[in-house]
Amino acid sequence: MTELSKKLLDVLACPKCKGDLKYEKAKNKLECGKCRLSFRIEDSIPIMLIEEAEKL
Repeated sequence: MTELSKKLLDVLACPKCKGDLKYEKAKNKLECGKCRLSFRIEDSIPIMLIEEAEKL
């Protein structure tokens, strides 16, 4: 599992509410506290499709 770069994390936003995302390194996911959605990361690529997100 490769860690996401700080630069990438600084520009990513939730595709639904445009809010900040929290990087959960242990789970390898990005989470939006506002929308209560979790976006998985595959091969160091965040899957930012709302249809693919998991509910928290």
